[in-house]
Parts: sequence; structure tokens; C-alpha cells
Amino acid sequence: LCLMAAPGKVAAFRLPPLPTIGEIIRLFRLKALKQLSQNFLLDLRLTDKIVKQAGELKNAHVCEVGPGPGGITRSILSAGVEQLLLIEKDARFIPGLQMLSEAAPGKVHIVHGDILTYKMEKAFPKHLKKNWEDEPPNIHIIGNLPFSVSTPLIIKWLENVSKRDGPFIYGRTQMTLTFQKEVGERLAANPGSKQRSRLSIMAQHLCTVENCFVIPGQAFVPKPEVDVAVVHFTPLVQPKIQQPFELVEKVVQSVFQFRRKYCFRGIETLFPENGRLKRTEQLMMTANVDPTLRPFQLSMSQFRNLCNAYRKMCDEDPSLFVFNYREELRQKKMTRSLLESTGQPEQTEEENQL
Repeated sequence: LCLMAAPGKVAAFRLPPLPTIGEIIRLFRLKALKQLSQNFLLDLRLTDKIVKQAGELKNAHVCEVGPGPGGITRSILSAGVEQLLLIEKDARFIPGLQMLSEAAPGKVHIVHGDILTYKMEKAFPKHLKKNWEDEPPNIHIIGNLPFSVSTPLIIKWLENVSKRDGPFIYGRTQMTLTFQKEVGERLAANPGSKQRSRLSIMAQHLCTVENCFVIPGQAFVPKPEVDVAVVHFTPLVQPKIQQPFELVEKVVQSVFQFRRKYCFRGIETLFPENGRLKRTEQLMMTANVDPTLRPFQLSMSQFRNLCNAYRKMCDEDPSLFVFNYREELRQKKMTRSLLESTGQPEQTEEENQL
């Protein structure tokens, strides 16, 4: 049966009648694997709500990460997208996704692969590229991510935003992703919030981050022990901190290493033991940051000042940037064990410095 569209109107895309997600799971004997932290979302009203957060998807090019049994996939296709790229690591889901692909001829491309290693630079047509300063391209990344992958993946993509490569070679590609509720709160946390963390700074200095809504755990099968947050990211035209990703990450990670203590305690770990106190004081004075503030109290501009001041010190002494505090601790521990095994008395800190 061929349904003709009314003159002058484009017929909206509609999927033909298909088995429900629950039926697909039974048909292909799919089971969520705990070791992959998989949880299925069966309620299509909720999948529609997730897809709605991505914005206008009519004629858009979308990459869905980890589609699983295809709940969100159906909602994306129903939004009238031009092309949908599905990247699924678990081969068990491929037959169910192929059924969806056949129901939307020419719209779906399925890749059996790992999103952490997949080259996103060639995922979309070249003509979709926009300048960074322009509006975001008509490209979206959507995914109900397994909890085990979500944090390393968003860090990887934030680094891509900083370098304008990967999926951001096309411009300021938008992302709508799920995280554990607590991680979602960290991503969007403001200064002073107890949820403020390394993730908050890394995400917010590069993107506008919107914690859209929370899905209760009981909506998933099997039910996770936590609720799930849907978070939307739009890369900023200008990052809040104009320094290389690796430098910002090192400073931010150091500051939050001792999140309950004063921020200077974390800053100290940027410097070798010899001259540590003097250099920490120098950095904090140059950055004009109160050393008795807790890490979660620091504003974005204070982090920017710290990164800029640290960059200046690294330019003057390049060995600073490669210094690794944990490696220093490991070496000290090995030396101490060696001294104890040979029966020699342990040296004092002053002797060590000499």
C-alpha cells in the first residue's frame, strides 16, 4: 500500500508496526550483562523525552552510542532524521538493530565496534562541516551509556572539543547522554556545591552543560541501584580556560586530589618536594587565589588564573609539567622499603633534600 502525501506537504516518517522492545529482547534472548553495566530502557515515552532534549532532529545526522535493543533508536528515527549511525559493541544486539534498519530503508548504518576507539572524524558527510564560530552543525550524538563507559568517554570527548577533532571536526557538535544521577549532578555543579568536582570544571570550561531531567532507576531493566540523569552538552565558542587540555586537566586533578582540605594542599602536588612550599605560594599569589578555600569553592575564573600561572611557571621550567607526584611517592616508598630491608635507619626529610 503506497500512501500519497497531500500536495505541497512532506509526509512525516513513520516506522511500520514492529515488535515491542520487550518482544525484541525475548525474540533474540537478550540479557543485560552486569559486567558491561547494561540497562535497557523499555518505555518509549521516556526514550522520546531523551531524544527531545537533543533539539530539532528533522533531517539531522545522528550518531547513537550503544543502542542496545533499540528503544532510543526508534525515537530518533521517529523524529525524522536524515541519517542514523549506530555504534554497538555487543554483537548480540545487531540482529534486532538490523530489523530496525530494514524498517527505515537507507536511513540506518550499523557499526559493530567500540565507541572509545571508533574514528568519529569520518562518521558524517563533509558538507555538514561548520566553522567553530557558527551555529552548531546539524549533527547530534545521543546515547544511553553503560555506567562503566560514560565517564572515560565524556573525558575523551571533552578533549576532542578542546582540540576540535573527533566528532568536533564538523564544528560544535551537540551531545545528549545519560549518566548516573550523581555524575550528572557533578557535570553541572556550581561553585560551592558539594558535587563540584574535576568533571564540573573540565565540562563547564568547554561546554554549556544542562542537567535536563532524571529517570528513576525502576524505569530500566534490570533496575540499576541508582537513578539516571540526562545531560545535554553544547561546546562553547571560546573555552573558559585558554590552555591545552592536558595542562588544565593536570591542574584541576591536582586541586581536587584532596577535596576536603584547603586547595593549597592539592596545588602542592604540582611541584617536586624540593622547593614545593615556595613554588606553591608563588603560584597562589600570582593567581590571586585564597589558599584556604576548599577545592569545590573555587570559581571558574580562579581555575583559569591557576592554569595561566602554572603555564607561566612551566614555560620557565619545562621539567615541571612532566613532574608526577604519584611517581615521586612511589619512588620514596621503594627507597624506604630498600632501607628497611638493608637495616639502614630511615633518613629524615632534610637529609633526603640534601
